[in-house]
Amino acid sequence: MTKRQLTRPWAERVDRVSPFRVMEILTKAKQLEQNGRDIIHMEVGEPDFPTPAPIVAAAKQALSEGKTHYTPALGLPELREKIAEHYFLTYSVSVSPKQVVVTAGASGALLLTAALLVNPGESVLMADPGYPCNRHFLQLVGGEAVMVPVDASNDYAVTPSLIEQYWQAKSCGVLLASPANPTGGILSLQHLSELEAVIRKHNGWMIVDEIYHGLTYGERIHTALESCPDAIVINSFSKYFGMTGWRLGWMITPQELVPSLEKLAQNYFISPPTVSQYAALAAFDAPAKQEMESRRLAFKKRRDFLLPALRELGFGIPNCPEGAFYLYADAQGFTSDAYAFCHQLLDSAGVAVTPGIDFGANNTQQTIRFAYTTSVERLQEGVERIAGFLRQ
Repeated sequence: MTKRQLTRPWAERVDRVSPFRVMEILTKAKQLEQNGRDIIHMEVGEPDFPTPAPIVAAAKQALSEGKTHYTPALGLPELREKIAEHYFLTYSVSVSPKQVVVTAGASGALLLTAALLVNPGESVLMADPGYPCNRHFLQLVGGEAVMVPVDASNDYAVTPSLIEQYWQAKSCGVLLASPANPTGGILSLQHLSELEAVIRKHNGWMIVDEIYHGLTYGERIHTALESCPDAIVINSFSKYFGMTGWRLGWMITPQELVPSLEKLAQNYFISPPTVSQYAALAAFDAPAKQEMESRRLAFKKRRDFLLPALRELGFGIPNCPEGAFYLYADAQGFTSDAYAFCHQLLDSAGVAVTPGIDFGANNTQQTIRFAYTTSVERLQEGVERIAGFLRQ
């Protein structure tokens, strides 16, 4: 049978979306494993621990009870109540369940936010380096990202003066992250308050990605809602709660935005995944919390091993990240092309890491993100392999 020729090309927006190179590295690593290679994974931002047993048990119970139908577009009322209670117990912040929107992952929340707030031609400021998919959500609704260059001197964080410098006539908001991917940096309560004052002066929206909350290793982290009650805060069950494949997140938003978000969610997603929502009800109970806390301590132990080990090899990591599970390293002592370096490291030494160009254009050609999402023993083996690779 003759293959049908396409009569017209796909939409131009597809070509404006950059490939997600960490997934390219992951795919290649998996292929090497299928061919019998032993690969140490430090590339993908996914906890290696399975979903906590109490959450899995809750999902099984929901399935056995036939709870597999659509839920309200905003999420199960009882889950919205649990999330609101979580903010009071964790941060002493009063949030109404009516402000909680449960979403199909944090990605679903970010897409809803872009669709709600950004008109075609408008822009949102965000850090460079930063999570790459955020700028692509804006492209999907006809907006654009204004990439604000940050570096180790400001702990890779957008500052009030940078907002003033990069704000444009058609800017409508700022997207922040705390803890941040790929740098692990955290915004203090004072910093959040100062940022909010500048954004408010420009009549913009303050959007804060908090999906790594819970995975912090120093002083208590603050939600933006403590000082900025009108902020739109996005979180996820993927990272701290270990539910990556369950595709469940949430957002806290001013209540007057909820009817519009509900309309968008009804049309875009119908509802969040039902079984995932029933499973997540158990995530806030004591048994699951105890398991997640032990995992947080394990991540801290991994960071405390990997950070000095990579520094000793010659990677530049000037700041100690206080959150998430990443180390963002300067590799200019070894290469001017970190993308090629990562492929060579994988091919030669069987260690998978992520090239910095995934996260923006601000001096990212010579940076690498290391994810400490595997055991200390595997990290030790990985460091030994990297050392051997560097000696070649």
